[in-house]
Amino acid sequence: MDEQQVAPVGADANRRIEQHLFALFRRTNSIHVETKDGDHELERSTYGILCLLDDAGPQRLGSIAAAYHLDPSTVTRQAQAVVRLGLAQKSPDPDDGRASLLALTPEGQVAIRRARAHRRARLEEMMADWTDEERDQFAHALERFNEALARWVE
Repeated sequence: MDEQQVAPVGADANRRIEQHLFALFRRTNSIHVETKDGDHELERSTYGILCLLDDAGPQRLGSIAAAYHLDPSTVTRQAQAVVRLGLAQKSPDPDDGRASLLALTPEGQVAIRRARAHRRARLEEMMADWTDEERDQFAHALERFNEALARWVE
């Protein structure tokens, strides 16, 4: 690089971040989401919907689509699959009878909580040699990155 072409501050870090994000996405796409006892193997879309319902309660399909930046027709198909599995149910929205809410069934609550517990146990195994401070720093950096990403895609 000659004197006229100075790399922007953070260019090397951004290159490394991009490389590691790509590797992370490739690896996470190869991981199946299942509960510890294997009673449910959840597709990524099913897992995402169940997590949102577990975290935020019953949701309109439009809210799910907005949360994941997906086309409503895609979420409708995904929601139908979750309902067919018996992990969620649709009911009329009390605030608008034309709309419906998707909510976890008792079986769905058990399935998502088992899946999350299993994933967290796997994280514990992978990060067993990390200090609490390192985990906190990583969690903080991920939170900041996700917040920045959310602002960028909106």
